[in-house]
Amino acid sequence: MPVKQFLLPDLGEGLTEGDILKWTVAVGDTVDVNDTIAEVETVKAAVELPSPFAGVVTALHADEGTTVPVGTPIISIDTGGIGTENIAAGEDMVPAVPGLPGEGAVPAEEKQLTLVGYGPREESGGRRRRRHAGGTNGATSAGAQVSFNLPPAPAGPEPAVVEPEPAPVAQRVLAKPPVRKLAKTLGVDLSTVTPTGPHGTVSREDVQAAVGTAAVAPQPQVDRSQRETRIPIKGVRKHTAAAMVSSAFTAPHVTEFITCDVTAMMELRDRVAARREFREVKVSPLLFVAKAVILAARKTPEINATWNEAAGEIVVKNYVNLGIAAATGRGLIVPNIKDADQLSLLDLARAIGALTDTARSGKTPPADMSGGTITITNVGVFGVDTGTPIINPGEAGIVAFGAIGRRPWVVGTGADERIEPRWVTQLAVSFDHRLVDGAQGSQFLADVAAVLTDPGLALL
Repeated sequence: MPVKQFLLPDLGEGLTEGDILKWTVAVGDTVDVNDTIAEVETVKAAVELPSPFAGVVTALHADEGTTVPVGTPIISIDTGGIGTENIAAGEDMVPAVPGLPGEGAVPAEEKQLTLVGYGPREESGGRRRRRHAGGTNGATSAGAQVSFNLPPAPAGPEPAVVEPEPAPVAQRVLAKPPVRKLAKTLGVDLSTVTPTGPHGTVSREDVQAAVGTAAVAPQPQVDRSQRETRIPIKGVRKHTAAAMVSSAFTAPHVTEFITCDVTAMMELRDRVAARREFREVKVSPLLFVAKAVILAARKTPEINATWNEAAGEIVVKNYVNLGIAAATGRGLIVPNIKDADQLSLLDLARAIGALTDTARSGKTPPADMSGGTITITNVGVFGVDTGTPIINPGEAGIVAFGAIGRRPWVVGTGADERIEPRWVTQLAVSFDHRLVDGAQGSQFLADVAAVLTDPGLALL
């Protein structure tokens, strides 16, 4: 019976290795084509790896946590003649995944292999894979249905039907992300806190008052038996470090800052969030910052360009693939929304929501993290006012969006001049001075701030 070895493929843009995070199969399990066999972390993301064969697993060639070079055998599957008519006996297999780098002929029935995260995905019913029992080949061809004739259940009295009482609908507590983080740190249940902030929101002071102490983060527990903790540099962290060093020492960075009144934007956000079509999406200030960045990039296209050293060219992109920096359990990643400049506000909100949810789940595919043209990093969710962000490699600019807070602000002119509490934030932009002059970078940042201060300018 032919045994096929599956070689670790290049999971995106010339990657050379991957870490086996978790095997989802064991020796003796039966798998079908496209069944997930492992979770693999590359330097860009964690992805689910599908099987190119149907058959019985005979060997796993790498332990969980092992770093495996691309092209190394990771699993052996006894196909038993299932779906292998066009595969020579003993042939190793690296699948050519549509839309990803890599060449090589693959059998006709496997040319449409869709790597999880790169194409349509069927909903998993969570079934457990069948284990191959002695003498019986449990392997089935891809898509085949397996049925079992079970004996009927013994007769008995019909169970009583109990009508469940409807569960009470929980009222969502209104609080900003930094306040929620503070409450979590201090162990405060926000539903028990009396809100005193604007529009019934729970403020930082409300949380502090609930515990009767200042917000001091608890010190992490340290194993004193070990003087040091050593963490392997691998996966996303390794890629991020290399990318940041490359960017910092290749692109001459210039960072500029601006403080702006975003009261009108916050009022618009409330009105938009109340509209029926937006009720199923999150309408956050980040949505309007994203739209402002897209509009400002139209006036300053140099900020949406790349420096091609080999060709001696500045390549101006006539589209915006908007990157959103996301902190995950495995490190910082920057997935991007393709052709964000072509999306309506509603579609942009949906795209940001989907991007964020995928990043938090750790399932962002490498395809979503390539081809970005300009990036936003939202440091405001941590209560930080601003920062000096490092440009994502291959791009010309990155915008840092700080925390929004109530501050005294001078409004009006002349005899009508007065001080009022307003919603205020700080923005920063770092740009590559090879592509973007000081005047261009300043104009871009001013345009972003202008749209947030007066969203009606977007109509112009």
